Amino acid sequence: MSNRALLEVIALDAEDAIAAQAGGADRLELVTDMAADGLTPPRETFAAIRAAVDIPLRVMLRKTDGFAAGDVSVLIRAARELREEGAQEFVLGFLNPDGTPDLATVEAVVSELDGCRWTFHRAIDRAADRDQLRKALADLPGLDTYLTAGSATGVEEGLPVLVAEAARRGEPGYGARMLVGGGLTLAHLPVLRSAGIDAFHIGGAARPSGWGRPVSAEAVAAWRSALA
Repeated sequence: MSNRALLEVIALDAEDAIAAQAGGADRLELVTDMAADGLTPPRETFAAIRAAVDIPLRVMLRKTDGFAAGDVSVLIRAARELREEGAQEFVLGFLNPDGTPDLATVEAVVSELDGCRWTFHRAIDRAADRDQLRKALADLPGLDTYLTAGSATGVEEGLPVLVAEAARRGEPGYGARMLVGGGLTLAHLPVLRSAGIDAFHIGGAARPSGWGRPVSAEAVAAWRSALA
């Protein structure tokens, strides 16, 4: 179906991945340590998930809590090791202390990705100027998605921003797909879908029993059904 929306689910391990695929996820975001909002998983975890499912995997490149890059050489080494393991899609995003995009780090990491597709994650929701960030990143190779809630506090507060940015699709800086996530609920979908948004990201919503329990295939299936 041409208007089928994309559903991306956070997976921490192979058990999560298998359940998410069974429920109808189109893609997984692979992370570890959700207490820090998701850091780079070990390459062994990536390998186990890659062996367990056959849907696309986007792997987080983030080594420290928050949106500062930390040691760039560590990020580059992680990217290199994951690519050697077969990773082809990534998630990253770094800000300077003043809320501007950390272009030096982003460009260094993207150079290591050598054309792989990647998502700029919710660092955009902490940016000093979202429009300036989008335009600064627009020409980087491989950037095809922004993961955003429209607000640092989540989708509920960010809805007006998401709808406004969706209306600018195709303008300079607005060519990448908008992937909405961060406190997303099924109740938000009618407004987002009517704005033309067609990609959605869930973490906690796929785990009704909390982060201490694995992904629920049934919960993912409910989202897949709502987005059909």
